[in-house]
Amino acid sequence: MSNIPRPEYPRPQFVRDQWMNLNGTWTFEFDPGDSGFERGFVNKQFASTIIVPFCPESDMSGIGDTDFHEAVWYRREIVIPDEWRGMDVLLNVGACDYDTTVWVNGEEAGRHRGGSTSFSIDVTDMIRFTSETTVVIRARDSRHDVQPRGKQSTWYANSECYYTRTTGIWQTVWLEPVPHIHLLRPRIVADIDRPSFTVTLPVSQSMEGYRVRVVLRNAEGRRLSSDDADASSQSSPVLFLPIPQQDKHLWQLDDPYLYGLDYDLIDSSGRTVDHVVGYAGLRSVAIRGQQFLINGKPVFQRLVLDQGYWSESLLTAPSDEALERDIILSKQAGFNGARLHQKVFEERYLYHADRLGYLVWGEFADWGCSSQGPSTDCQKPTVGYIKEWTEVVNRDLNHPSIIGWCPMNETYQVLTDRITDLDTVMQAMFDIAKTVDGTRPVLDSSGYAHRVRATDIYDAHDYTQDPDEFEKLLTRPVPFMNTFQGRTESVPYHGQPYFISEFGGIWWNPDVSTRTGTDVTVSWGYGRPITNIEDFYDRFSGLIRVLRTNGNMFGYCYTQLTDVFQEENGLYTFDRTPKFDMERIKAIQLAYE
Repeated sequence: MSNIPRPEYPRPQFVRDQWMNLNGTWTFEFDPGDSGFERGFVNKQFASTIIVPFCPESDMSGIGDTDFHEAVWYRREIVIPDEWRGMDVLLNVGACDYDTTVWVNGEEAGRHRGGSTSFSIDVTDMIRFTSETTVVIRARDSRHDVQPRGKQSTWYANSECYYTRTTGIWQTVWLEPVPHIHLLRPRIVADIDRPSFTVTLPVSQSMEGYRVRVVLRNAEGRRLSSDDADASSQSSPVLFLPIPQQDKHLWQLDDPYLYGLDYDLIDSSGRTVDHVVGYAGLRSVAIRGQQFLINGKPVFQRLVLDQGYWSESLLTAPSDEALERDIILSKQAGFNGARLHQKVFEERYLYHADRLGYLVWGEFADWGCSSQGPSTDCQKPTVGYIKEWTEVVNRDLNHPSIIGWCPMNETYQVLTDRITDLDTVMQAMFDIAKTVDGTRPVLDSSGYAHRVRATDIYDAHDYTQDPDEFEKLLTRPVPFMNTFQGRTESVPYHGQPYFISEFGGIWWNPDVSTRTGTDVTVSWGYGRPITNIEDFYDRFSGLIRVLRTNGNMFGYCYTQLTDVFQEENGLYTFDRTPKFDMERIKAIQLAYE
C-alpha cells in the first residue's frame, strides 16, 4: 500500500486481517446544481480525477477548488478478491460531508447523513466477482441548510475563526469482508477497584449454537483471562474479564498501558468464523465535589484547543504521522490534553492519544444551526444533530484518552419565556451521552450558556488579555459566568467542577505585529496583538498564574495549538513551526505542579 495515501488501518480498536483500502485516485465531477442524478451521473464516466480521502477544496486532492459545491460525485472500478466469495462485503466510509448516497453497479446501496461520523453499507448483493465492480458516491453539502459544519465558513472567504470548507469524502474509504454472521463493535467498561473489564459484544444476528469468546492479554501478549457466552438467543452477550492483581496496570498520563483483546465468534461446530483484535485501558473518571478525578486522584488538566486543520489537506490529516505529531508538539509545550474543537477527530488520532497518554474531550462540530447570531430564537438544531452525536459517542466510547463529552460549543441565544428548539436538542444530546456512556462526565455546552440543569461540569470562556483584569474577573465567591448584553442565559451553578475552557488566544505574527489594519481575512486573534515576543511570555505567564492560583479550577484550555489560516493565535504556525520557545512555555505551565 506504499502508493496509497493514508494507507494505515483506519479502525485500530477493532481490527480484522482482511480489508481493501480504496484511497487513491477516483474519477470525479462537480455538480453545482445538484442535478447529477437527473443527468445520469450514476452511470456516467467522469472526466476529472481526485485523490481520496482529501476533499476537493484541499491541495492534496489534486483539485484545490475552494468555492461552494452543492454536490460532488466520485466513481471507481474495483476488482473484488476471489477469496472473498461467500463472505459479506461492507463498504466503510470514515467520514463524508454531508449527505451521502452510494451506488454499486448502478444500484443504490445506501445513504448516510452526517459529515463527521463513520458508516458502513452492506454491498454483498451488488458486487461482482467475474468483472469489475463500479462504486459511485454522491455527497451533497448545502451552504444554506441547517447542519453540523463546525468551523467551515458559510462565506466564500475565510474570516476570523471560520475556515475553508470540506465537501465530500475526507476520511478513508475501504472494503471489508465479514462472515454473514459477524461481530460488531464492543462496549468496554473498566473497573479499577475490582480490576476487570466488562465487555458487551454484539453479533449481527443470533444463531443457534453460536458462541462469542473474548481473551484478555497483557501488553506483551500473555493471556490473562477469558470468557465466553452463548450467542444463540442474545445478540449482545456480556462477558467478564478479571485482571489478576499482579497484572493490574492502570492507564495513566505517564504510563499509558494498554491491554490486548481478542474477540472470536464460534459456530456450532467449534470453528472460529470471525476474529477481531483490539485493546483497552484500565482507567476511571469520576467527580468528587468540585474535583475531577482520574483513577481516583485529582489531575489538573492543562489542555490546549486543537482544531485539527492542515493548510494542505484541511480537516484531513496529511498522514498518520501528522496526527501523532500534533500530540507530541502539544506535550512538548507542557500540555497534557486537548479539547478537540468543533471537529470529530478520526479514530487514528484517538488511538495515538490512547498510546501516548493524552487526555481529550470528545466534542462535536455543532456550529451550523444558525447563521443569524444569538440575539433571537434562531438556533434551530435538527434531529440530525441528535442522530450524529449518538454515532460519535457509540464509535468512540472505548478510548481511555477520552475523559468527558461535550456536544455543543458557544451555542446559545437570548431567551424568551419558553423552551426553545436549542434547549430541547441540547438536553437530548446530553441525555444520550449519559445513557450510552455512564462512565464519563458530560458538559452540556462549552461556554456562554449552560441550559441543562444536570450538567456534570460548569465552564466559561474569556479572552481578557490583561492578567490583572483576568484575575478580578475570576476572583469571586461564585465562578465567573459568561453573559450576553449584561445577563446570563445559564441555569444556576450548583457546585460542579469548574474550569476556564477557553482563554488566551494571544495574537502573534511577527510579520504583521505592528499592523494597524482590520482585515480579519488576513490576520485575526483576540485582543490587541503583542508587538514583541517577550510581551507574549509576560502575558502567557500572567494568565497561567491567575488560573493556577485560583482554587475553583480543575483545569484550563488555552487557545490554541496552531495558527489556522488567518487565526494567528497558535503556539505553532499553521505548518507546525514553533513560534516560541516551547521549553519556556512548558516551564511556565509546570511551575505550579
